[in-house]
Amino acid sequence: MPDRGPLTGAIGQLHVTVSDIARSVAFYRDVLGLALLFEVPGQPMAFFDCQGVRLYLGEAESPEFGSRPLVYFRAESAREAAAELGRRGVEFTSEPHVVHRQGDTELWIGFFRDPDGTNLAVMSEEPAPA
Repeated sequence: MPDRGPLTGAIGQLHVTVSDIARSVAFYRDVLGLALLFEVPGQPMAFFDCQGVRLYLGEAESPEFGSRPLVYFRAESAREAAAELGRRGVEFTSEPHVVHRQGDTELWIGFFRDPDGTNLAVMSEEPAPA
């Protein structure tokens, strides 16, 4: 078995580059319903708690620090989450659909974008129909 490296394997923080911190905070907090931990006074930075993983929104200091991640948010039901987000004004680029079946479980994923066009997804693992 190969030596494990010095990392624990847990993700502590993910960065998403935004162009307008106030607009992005409103979207992630008020539309997506994520818990805002704090904003950094005088700097375009905000941090959200995603069940122990920090989501860091910030304006890039320079192009080499810009990020374009694809973040998948868990939900009990991707379809129900998409319906609620739709009522909150989110337009899905791909409605939730089954992308994988394994045994008695289905993986549902649907895609949407934040105000800067960053691709985001809602996902759920649900019991397959009998």
